[in-house]
This record gives sequence, structure tokens and C-alpha cells, in this order.
Amino acid sequence: MNDASTYMDAALWITAGSILVLILLSAFFSGSETALTAASRGKLRASMDRGSKGAEKALTITEDNERLIGSVLLGNNLVNILATSLATALFTRLFGESGVALATLVMTLLVLIFAEVLPKTYAITNPEQAASKVATPISVVVLVFAPVVAAIRAFVRVVLRLFGVQTDPDSQILAVREEIAGALQLGHSEGVVEKEDRDRILGALDLAERTVEEIMLHRSGIEMIDIAAEPRDILQQCLDSSYTRLPVFRDEQENIIGVLHAKDLLRAMYQFMEASGDRGIEALDEFRITEVMMKPYFVPDTTTLADQMRNFLRLHTHFALVVDEYGSLEGLITLEDILEEIVGEITDEHDPDAEHQVKAGEDGWFWLDGAMTIRDLNRATDWSLPDDEANTIAGLVIHEAQMIPTKGQKFSFHGFRFEVMERENNRITRLRVRPSVPRLAS
Repeated sequence: MNDASTYMDAALWITAGSILVLILLSAFFSGSETALTAASRGKLRASMDRGSKGAEKALTITEDNERLIGSVLLGNNLVNILATSLATALFTRLFGESGVALATLVMTLLVLIFAEVLPKTYAITNPEQAASKVATPISVVVLVFAPVVAAIRAFVRVVLRLFGVQTDPDSQILAVREEIAGALQLGHSEGVVEKEDRDRILGALDLAERTVEEIMLHRSGIEMIDIAAEPRDILQQCLDSSYTRLPVFRDEQENIIGVLHAKDLLRAMYQFMEASGDRGIEALDEFRITEVMMKPYFVPDTTTLADQMRNFLRLHTHFALVVDEYGSLEGLITLEDILEEIVGEITDEHDPDAEHQVKAGEDGWFWLDGAMTIRDLNRATDWSLPDDEANTIAGLVIHEAQMIPTKGQKFSFHGFRFEVMERENNRITRLRVRPSVPRLAS
């Protein structure tokens, strides 16, 4: 009898010890899952560059999130189910039929506190440090469970396909850009990130998504030089202009034959006057602009801003003319225009009209230039007007109205009120906007 009693006592202690070990394993799996999914890959990369082997291993196993999560969940469920089964057997032996309910209550508390909340709280507090520590043992778990997880993944895809759901095994839950943008928006809403910093970073991220057509100066606003004009008139035009580079056309403005840089023109004219002796200003009539102007640089309107900025840097130029698919002139773009998409409006003493395109009135209306881009308005006011169908505020009003409005017409769409204040020919040059005031229920 004593031997049987000793055997029973040993079995009970072994079972209790096994349950404790299984709960610790469950805590390990739960914490590892949270740490590896919450850890920033950027911070792990920085740790790897500093020589951390754990961070390097963590980066490797998180490349396939689906396989990682599947292996961790499989291990976690195995130990949880086994621990619950052992606890049920143990409590049934000790307390009879009531042991099942008691085992359920005790195991629920133990698993919830020690295998879920506690390890996950630690992991979410120090995700990169925790991920580096658990990466090596978890990589072994992933390797061991790989065949089972692969079979489960295949089965899940088949079941989802039966319901018309297609899965991409190589897709990421969130793209890197979306992760950064989301973090910036969240940080701004919580007051951690300043609006200017958010706009600069988002502007840089958007360069690869936007084309030169969206920010170019339209051809109607381009200041040009007529090659047939007198050299003295051309010199005066360059002196009066606020621009350094001016396109040169022959016969019609569509026919751009060169680009004139004010510094090159002044330098060449000075040298020409020196060589002309005492002939005076009349000697400029023999000056030839074609010898000074540069060859024009044309780019298609579908070029992304990121590509165009790289082209500007590679070609050591800051000025390009934009053409459509038929080769017709659409506008021009400069390196400064692209930089303004990142840092905001760049003005100097020669840009008196470019300081503020948005003027807020005391009555809640915002007065705008019709040529102002929707993106610039959204950045200035923190609004979210759509820019899918139009680039400018005037273009948005025309698109939504399905007509060219007349002065004084008012419209309501996208939660805003628009009123046309000025119009020249077929262009809306001035308007005012305010958020719509919701009506109170009567």
C-alpha cells in the first residue's frame, strides 16, 4: 500500500510539474508572437548593423509572417490543450467529478494571467529586445513545424478559394509606406509629430506616386521670349522678369527652340558690348540670342516626381518642359517645384505673389486662387478634398459641376461649400471655400 501511495504522490507531482512547464511554454509562445509581430524591422535592422545576431535572426524569420504565426500558434495551442488535459485529469483524481469545473476555472486564470497577459505585456513594452532574445528558439520551432504548417496553409487556401477569397502568400499585411504614413498620422493626432514634419515626410514618400503633370506650371502661365523680338527688348524682358530661365519660341508658343538663362544672357551681352568698342547700345541690335540659349529639355507628363528629380540631378539642370503623348507643350517644371512638394512653398524677394494662396476670412470662408492645387490646400488646412479627378481647386469645381461655372455660382460637395468669385474666359481664377455647416434637426 505504501508503494502504491508513493507512486500516486509521485505521479501527482510529475503531473503538476508538467502543467507548470507547459504554462511556461505557453507564456513563451504568446510573448514571442507579440514581440516578433510588434518589433520594428527598422530598429531590428539597426541592431543587426551594430552586430546583434538575435536581431538578424528575428529579421530572417519575420520575412514570412504567415509561416511564423502559424508555427507559433500551433505550438501555443498544443501546450495549452495538453496543459488543460493534464489539469483536468489531476483535479478529477483529487476532487472527483467536480474536478472538471475546478480545473477549467484554475487553468483559465493561470493561462490568462501567466501565459497571455503577463508575457504579452512584457513583449509589447520591449518588442525589439524581446524579439532578439526569442528569435533563435522560435526559428527552431518554425523549422520543426514547417511541414505541418505548410499543409495547414494549403488547406486554408483551398477552403478560402471555395468561398471566392484569393490569397497572396507574398503580400505584406501593410506596405512600408502605409506603415510610415499611418505612424505619422497617429503621431500627429497625439501631438507627438508636428504638422510640418508630417507633411515633409509624407511629401517625400509621395514623390514616386505623383507625376509632373500634377504640379507643373500650365503653359498658360509660362513667360516666354519671342526669338523675333529685338535683342534690347529681350534684355529688358529678362531684367523685368522674376524668373531666371525663360523658354524661347519661334512663330508660335508651341514651337520652343531653346531656353535662355538670364546670367548667360547678361554675361554674353557684356562681352559683346566690350568687343563692340564705342558703338553704344545700338550695337546690341547685332547680338544673336541663338548663340546664348540652351537646348530645351522635354519630359513626358507621365514622369514621376521621383524619377524627374533624379533626372534633374543627373543632368545638372533645374528646368524642363512638359509635353503630352502627342508632343504638345503642356507646361514646365523645375527642381524647385519638386522640392516644394516636400518642404512647402519656397519664396524669395522676387516672388511677391507666391507667399500665401490661402486667405482666411473672419466669416469662416477661405479665399483661394483657382490654380491652387488641391494637395497644397489640404496641406495648408488639414482638409481631405479628393485629388483623383483634378489637380487644382478650379478643376475640382468644374469636374463636380460638370460645367464651367459663372461668377457667383455656389456648389456643395465633399462636405464643403464653394463659391466662384472671379472668372476669366473659361478659367476660374478666384473662389472661396468653407466647410459645410451641418443643419440642426428641427
